[in-house]
Amino acid sequence: MENNEFNKLLKFNGDNAKAIGLIIINQILTIITLGIYYPWAKAASLKYIYGESEYMESRFEFHGTGKEMFKGFIKAVAFIVVVYGMFFACMLSQNMPLMIGGYLFFVIAIVLVMPIAIHGSNKYRLSRSSWRGIHFGYRGDLKEFTQLFLKEIGLTIVTFGIYSAWMHASLRNYIIGHTRFGNIEFKFTGTGDKLFFIRLKGIFLIIITLGIYSFWYMKELVAYEVNNTKIIQGNKEINIRSTLSGGDIFVLIITNYLIIIFTLGIGVGIALNRSMRIIFSNIEFDSEIDTTNLIQTEEEYKDATGDDMTDMLDISI
Repeated sequence: MENNEFNKLLKFNGDNAKAIGLIIINQILTIITLGIYYPWAKAASLKYIYGESEYMESRFEFHGTGKEMFKGFIKAVAFIVVVYGMFFACMLSQNMPLMIGGYLFFVIAIVLVMPIAIHGSNKYRLSRSSWRGIHFGYRGDLKEFTQLFLKEIGLTIVTFGIYSAWMHASLRNYIIGHTRFGNIEFKFTGTGDKLFFIRLKGIFLIIITLGIYSFWYMKELVAYEVNNTKIIQGNKEINIRSTLSGGDIFVLIITNYLIIIFTLGIGVGIALNRSMRIIFSNIEFDSEIDTTNLIQTEEEYKDATGDDMTDMLDISI
């Protein structure tokens, strides 16, 4: 679809007092419950972010609950405890064959659980997200995605990380290509070579500018992700673009750090709202979706184990 006119359809309406209060309450309850409240804190944070996010003057909703996330949290904790427990037991044995076996077991277990966590997280998070009553969904196949992930990470390892850009593009292509919003589909057109040269240029310029270029590097990465994501509704393709500049990111990060420091951490909610506003205000669409032809197609999925596992393994989805 050729169209040079782009419009701002996204908006973030976050309230600073509400965000600050939410973060403080979440932190206090998580501390006094020794971490048990974490799933409910996470659910409350997601409900806030979704509820303040607006597209075409309608807000998103997150339907996940703390109870769902707690069940997933327990399963994720059990896995981590078993894997780390066996690893440390082998390390403390002082038996070299056992130590090597324990290390290999640990690495294999983490690598194998990563695609399961990513798959489960996308399936849960998207299923529990909606806009105007229409739910998102993820239709990826676990076996298929796991095989793809293991192939891609294997190539990344044998190329000493050089292939990582192609791995990123391949996984994004699969995940976004299997994402649905009702009867709307998505596709990702980014390629590994484009990302590789963005990263290569970024590393070189960050070094010679003593880190100053890092803000413009972040801008290039955001543009790569946003500009290569397309919305498909029937025969209509909706293009998206990011107008975020390196200067925007520089000002945002510096001022956010100052706000957090001078408020002794209380201003984290303000920083969150500012970040969401600047991101949303710089995402544009060349057309609107046709809401009259939206059809509910996705099934509910309430297992949050993968979502909690990605948190524990610090995997970005």
